[in-house]
Amino acid sequence: MQHAVGSPLPPPHQPGHGPATGWSPAAHHPSGPPPGAAPGGPPPPAPGFAGAPHPPGTAPHPQAPHPQAPHPQAPHPQAAHPQGPAPHAHAPAPQHAAPVPQHGAASQHTHAPGAPVPPTPDTTGHIQLPPGGPVAMPSPPPGTARADTGATTLAVLLIGPAGAGKTSVAKYWAEHRSVPTAHISLDDVREWVRSGFADPQSGWNDHSEAQYRLARRTCGFSARNFLANGISCILDDAVFPDRPVVGLGGWKRHVGPGLLPVVLLPGLEIVLERNAERSGNRRLTDEEVARIHGRMAGWYGSGLPIIDNSQLDVPATARVLDDVLARSIASPPQW
Repeated sequence: MQHAVGSPLPPPHQPGHGPATGWSPAAHHPSGPPPGAAPGGPPPPAPGFAGAPHPPGTAPHPQAPHPQAPHPQAPHPQAAHPQGPAPHAHAPAPQHAAPVPQHGAASQHTHAPGAPVPPTPDTTGHIQLPPGGPVAMPSPPPGTARADTGATTLAVLLIGPAGAGKTSVAKYWAEHRSVPTAHISLDDVREWVRSGFADPQSGWNDHSEAQYRLARRTCGFSARNFLANGISCILDDAVFPDRPVVGLGGWKRHVGPGLLPVVLLPGLEIVLERNAERSGNRRLTDEEVARIHGRMAGWYGSGLPIIDNSQLDVPATARVLDDVLARSIASPPQW
C-alpha cells in the first residue's frame, strides 16, 4: 500500500527569476556606435584628451583622464622603453581612471592606487549542516569500562504502554543532560495532522496506520539530523513486540543500528491511574489500556532492558535510565 507524502519541493532557482546578480556591464550600454562615428570605425575620442582637438571655447578637463589614455607624467613602462630593460621596481605605476565612488560608509575611505578593495562581509548567517546518516552504536571511551552517558551523544528509544510515563521521563532526561539533547515524541508529531487526523480510538484502519508510519519516519529523519550535528535524541513510542517489522525494526531502519531501545513497563494498576489523569484523544478506555499492557509484557525475555518504574518518580526513573544506557553501550542488546 502506498501512502502520500509531503508536497513536492519548489523548483530550483531559474535564471531570470528573483534578484539578478552578475550582470555584464555591456548590458547597460547601447549596441550602436556613438553619434558622429563612422559606420564600422572606432568611436571618436572624447574631447579633452591627448591627440583630440577641443571644441571651440572649451578647455581640457584636468581631472578626468580617459581610462585608456596614458597619463602624461606616467608613461607606460613598455612604451617608454620598448627595447630596454624592465622598469625599476619603484617606478610609479600607470594611473587609470579615478575609482568609482562607493555608497554608504565605504565612500568615506580612500584606498591606495592598485590596492584591492576589501570584500563586503557576508552577514547572511548561512551555516552548512552535515546531512543525517544512519546512527552507529556508541562505545565507551578507551580505558574505561563504563560510558559517561551524560556527556555522550546518544539515540534512545523509550518504549512503553500508554500511562507508563514515557513522555515525562524522556522530557526530564533530555532537559537534565550536560550535552545538547532533543526529545522527539511520536504522539506530538502524529498530531501535526490537524485536518483529517485519523484517531485510532475511532477504529484502526489504513489511514491511522499510514499516519503512524509517516510520524515514525518523520521522527527518524529528525533524529538523524540532530545526531549528525552533535545533538542527542530520545524518542518515545508504544512499540509492540508482536509487530517487529513495523515497530522496532522500523525505528532501526529510520534511525540506525546505534539506536538504544529501553522498555518502560510499570504495573497495570499504575498505568490505569496515570491514564485516568489524561484528557483528549490521549486518554484511552481501561479495556484498551489493559490490552496494550498485556501485549507489552511480550518484551520480557526479548533481551531488551526493562525498567519497572511503578515505585519511582520521574527523576529517579531518569537516573535508572542512565544506568541502563551505560550497560547497553558496554554490551549492546541484540534486537
